[in-house]
Amino acid sequence: MCEFCIKHGEGKTWYLQARNYGLDLASDVRRRRFVAEFFDDFDREKAADLRNLERLRRAPRVVQWLVRGWVTRRMKAQHFGQVLPIEDVREVFAIANHVVRTPCVCRGVTRGDKNARYCLGVSVSPKAIAFSDVHSSYAAGPDAQGLERLDPEAALELMADFERQGLVHSVWTFLTPFIAGICNCDRSDCLAMVATVGHDTKVMFKAEHVARMDWDLCRGCRSCMRQCQFGAIGFSAAASKCVIDQTQCWGCGVCRAACSSGAISLIPRKQVPALGW
Repeated sequence: MCEFCIKHGEGKTWYLQARNYGLDLASDVRRRRFVAEFFDDFDREKAADLRNLERLRRAPRVVQWLVRGWVTRRMKAQHFGQVLPIEDVREVFAIANHVVRTPCVCRGVTRGDKNARYCLGVSVSPKAIAFSDVHSSYAAGPDAQGLERLDPEAALELMADFERQGLVHSVWTFLTPFIAGICNCDRSDCLAMVATVGHDTKVMFKAEHVARMDWDLCRGCRSCMRQCQFGAIGFSAAASKCVIDQTQCWGCGVCRAACSSGAISLIPRKQVPALGW
């Protein structure tokens, strides 16, 4: 069981607890101020963060260890993400009564595309998602220009399409434990994945699941290998089969979408306690 389930889920999957999407959390004045500042300053601050991570590579190892630990602790308290498979996305949509598609701020920085709509805001509030209300571009509510209100079925199909493209679903907090959004990430465009995978500075975390390969079904086509964002799948030339390194697997399930033979499944990470998170 991951630390977030212990701290924020009373031993259950923390992002499947309705209270973590609650209106009482969303209405908190400090949180609303945090989100407003987050979106208003995102471009400048995140570009600076990336430059600082590059500089950190040249620092002594002990400095790297201290700084990365401090960043991770801060992000766990403010704004962190965890990977989740599409089965859990479906359960989140069952909890949330509003789903709004919004532009991705990361891709606004990395691609200069302010219109790339890869993020979904989720809410259990009776009107617009609360974090959107505090940002000027979302002030008019769920029907505002630039937003796309989705019903759960349409939102789930969109997520399935993102998964077929190889994008990883992740759920995000805004002043933990309040959850306000689901993103669809890749290693080239997502700043959190760049920091976590590319710079060993954890701001997003592995899923509650891990992938497992059934060699009897695997045909060795390597489609799953090409889809994996984390380099967790290799190929055995002797057996002509793909192999999943569970120590590197993030449990996103994206590899399953590429597997035409149904050889890949997800199992709870807690069933393999040696893996950890």
